[in-house]
Amino acid sequence: MADRTTGAPTSGESLLFLTDDQLRRGIEAMFFAYRGFTADPDRILAEHDYGRAHHRAIHFINRSPGTTVNNLLGILGVTKQSLNRVLRTLIEDGLVEARVGTRDRRERHLYLTDEGVTLERALSDAQRARMRAAYRAAGPEAVAGFRAVLEQMMDPELRRHYRDVSEGPG
Repeated sequence: MADRTTGAPTSGESLLFLTDDQLRRGIEAMFFAYRGFTADPDRILAEHDYGRAHHRAIHFINRSPGTTVNNLLGILGVTKQSLNRVLRTLIEDGLVEARVGTRDRRERHLYLTDEGVTLERALSDAQRARMRAAYRAAGPEAVAGFRAVLEQMMDPELRRHYRDVSEGPG
């Protein structure tokens, strides 16, 4: 749609004609933003000899207490072997508790322990502070646009997982 007074394309229309250079800058911005977004949690994780896989597991167990190992596999998109390594460490270190399912004894339901909740809070506080500052600086329209762009970049199945998780408790 064009501006009625100038005939110039509105911002939505001009976005349809992004150049390769503009797209490259957007890709690079995502790389650098991700680096900043993970820097604080990486420092905290390093103190425990954990990596980002541990962080993701802790985050999603916190978001959905009692989630099953199979559900976590679907959310994280990792192999069972890789998730089992991460969970074994978190359980041995007293951050995660795995409880046998009441309806299906083969299921394992995952919960953060008090120590796990404390670590999760430290990790997410650092990321929330960075997101809050960025959102405030960018403004509400930019925040809504950013979220829309991120959702459109997700594969449809991941978008469904995202919406299920983001509409959950807390």
